[in-house]
Amino acid sequence: MKYTEMTIPQLQSLKKELDCQYAALQAKQLKLDMSRGKPGNAQLDLSMGMLSVLSTAEDLISEEGIDCRNYGVLEGLLEARRLIAELAEAKPEQVFIAGNASLNLMYTMIANAWIYGVNGDTPWGKQEKIKFLCPVPGYDRHFKITESFGIEMINIPMSAEGPDMDLIEQYVEQDPAVKGIWCVPKYSNPDGYSYSDIVVRRMACLKPAAPDFRIFWDNAYIIHHLDFENPDRILNILEECVKAGNPNMVYEFVSTSKMVFPGNGISALISSEANIAEMKRLMASETIGYDKVIQLKHVKFFKNLTGIEAHMKKHAELIKPRFEIIFSVFKELGELGIAQWTTPKGGYFISLYTMQGCAKRVVALCKEAGVILTGAGAAYPYGKDEQDRHIRIAPTYPSNEELMQACEVLILCVKLASVEKLLQE
Repeated sequence: MKYTEMTIPQLQSLKKELDCQYAALQAKQLKLDMSRGKPGNAQLDLSMGMLSVLSTAEDLISEEGIDCRNYGVLEGLLEARRLIAELAEAKPEQVFIAGNASLNLMYTMIANAWIYGVNGDTPWGKQEKIKFLCPVPGYDRHFKITESFGIEMINIPMSAEGPDMDLIEQYVEQDPAVKGIWCVPKYSNPDGYSYSDIVVRRMACLKPAAPDFRIFWDNAYIIHHLDFENPDRILNILEECVKAGNPNMVYEFVSTSKMVFPGNGISALISSEANIAEMKRLMASETIGYDKVIQLKHVKFFKNLTGIEAHMKKHAELIKPRFEIIFSVFKELGELGIAQWTTPKGGYFISLYTMQGCAKRVVALCKEAGVILTGAGAAYPYGKDEQDRHIRIAPTYPSNEELMQACEVLILCVKLASVEKLLQE
C-alpha cells in the first residue's frame, strides 16, 4: 500500500515499527561515505600501469624532441593535445592542456573574464551586474565558483532533454547582464541526463545580448558510459557553434581525472583557435607550463581513442553493477509512492527525489545512522532546493557490500522521513 493511502492510525503504527528498525541500524555504528563521486579502489587499480610507462631519459622526450622534465610548452605537448582532440572531436590547435582538475580551468576562465574581460570586452569585475544561468539540479562546485565572485545565479529547470531552452533564450537574448551558463551536457551531474540534439543546436544558435556571453560546457563524462553497446551520444557543440556563426561562444572542458587517478590526471580547455590564443596570452604571465611528464604518461598509456575506450569499458564493468544495485533497491520506494529517481546510462550520479519537504530530514537521519550523503540542496545555487526534495546519490566509491549497507539505511530513512511528513500534514 502507498503511504499516501494509509490512515493516521496505520501511519502511527508504521512509524513505531520504523523507529525500532532505525534504532537497530544505529546500533551497528556504521561509517559509510557516499558524499562524493569518487572512483573506487578497484577503478584506481586499472591505471597502475600508467606509472611505469616512462622509465628512461629517452622515454621522456616528446615527438617534437622536447625534454618533458624541463620547462616550457604552455599549451601542452602536441601528442597530448592530439589525444584529447580525438576524444573531443576537435583539432589539436583547439586544445589547451592544464593540470589534473578541470574545475581549476573553469575558475581560471571566470577569473580571466573578471579581471581582463572576454576578448577585449570590459572586464566583468568592472561591470555593474553579472549573472549566470544554472541548470538545476546541477554541480555544486560550479555554483561555488560563481558564488565566490558574487555573480548572481539564476535557476534553469532540467528535464530528460536538457535545460529549458525557452527560458535560456529569454534570459540570454534579452538581458546583457547574463554572461554565461553552466552545462554538464552528457550524463549530467547529478541527474545523468544527456542533452538532446535540439537542445544542443538551440544552445549553439543563441543570440546573446552580451557580446561577452560564454557557454561553459563541462563535458566531464564524455566517455563515462555504463553501456558501451548503447551509449548516449550528443552533438559536437564546437561544430554546432561554428555552423551557427558563434565559433567563440563555447568553452568546453574535459578531464581524465575519473579515467585514471583523480590526483594525477590532465584537464583541457577545448575551444576556438581564437579563444585558445587568448588563453595562452593570459596564462603566459601565470605559468611557464603544466606537467608534461604526466601528459606523456597519458599518451604512452592510452595511445589513442581506441585505448581510452578499452580502458573505460573496464571502468563500466566495475561500476555498472553498483548503479544496478541502486535501481533495484529504489523500486520499493516507488511502490510505496514516496520517491522517484533518475536512471542514467553513464556518469557518476543518480538523483533521488523524495516527497516534498523530506530531503534534509533524510540526509540528517542517514548521518545519525552512520551514512554520509551529499547535503540536501547542494545541487542548487546557494544550497537552496525550494522543494527540499533532491538528494544526489554517488554509488561508485563504496564496495558492493558497503553500498548494500548504505542503501538499507537510505531506504529506511526515506520511509521514516515520509511517514513523519505525512503525520505532520
